[in-house]
Amino acid sequence: MPLRFRLPLFVLVAVAVALGVAAPLVGTAAPAQAHNYLASSTPKAGEILTALPKDFIVSTNDGLLNIDGKGAGFGLQVTDSAGKYYGDGCIAVEGMAMSTAAALGAAGAYTVTWQAISTDGHTVSDSFGFTWQPPTGFAASSGSSQVPDCNGAASVGTEPAPDSGTSGAQSVDPGTLSTVLWIGGAFLTLASAVILTLVITSRRKRNP
Repeated sequence: MPLRFRLPLFVLVAVAVALGVAAPLVGTAAPAQAHNYLASSTPKAGEILTALPKDFIVSTNDGLLNIDGKGAGFGLQVTDSAGKYYGDGCIAVEGMAMSTAAALGAAGAYTVTWQAISTDGHTVSDSFGFTWQPPTGFAASSGSSQVPDCNGAASVGTEPAPDSGTSGAQSVDPGTLSTVLWIGGAFLTLASAVILTLVITSRRKRNP
């Protein structure tokens, strides 16, 4: 006599509900993208710099949206503890990175403040510090109290204020948080169905 196996109705319902909860993940997970964030830099955050590099560079985790090809909306400023600016303010944007020609003054603490157009179209900005210990004979720049404007080619306003907290700290994207909650709900529903099945099976074995 063939063996027949029938799932209890409540188990089928629970599985259907779980699949219904998980289904929106296909549409939700794809568009949920976080803004670009700092992946690496020259100099590194907190670094003690002892030789001046050719460029100061900020690299992010994804492509940057340089719509006009001229770096509009981008900024990379270097300031000392007295608030003086260093460099000409000209920005080069390529792929996931942005850079500016390096220039520094006397030894001391410096801050790099950057602003970029994220791949999702949002403006992101942050800042980090480093310490400059120049080599012997280094010709220090005098710096400027004015925001550098790339010899008049860049439109400058007030200094971009970091909007992501301390360096490296990122807020959770609402879409990502929603996806996590959906996943949690689906797993909880499936787990409940399995537990209930085990309980009923155990009872049936004890009460044939």
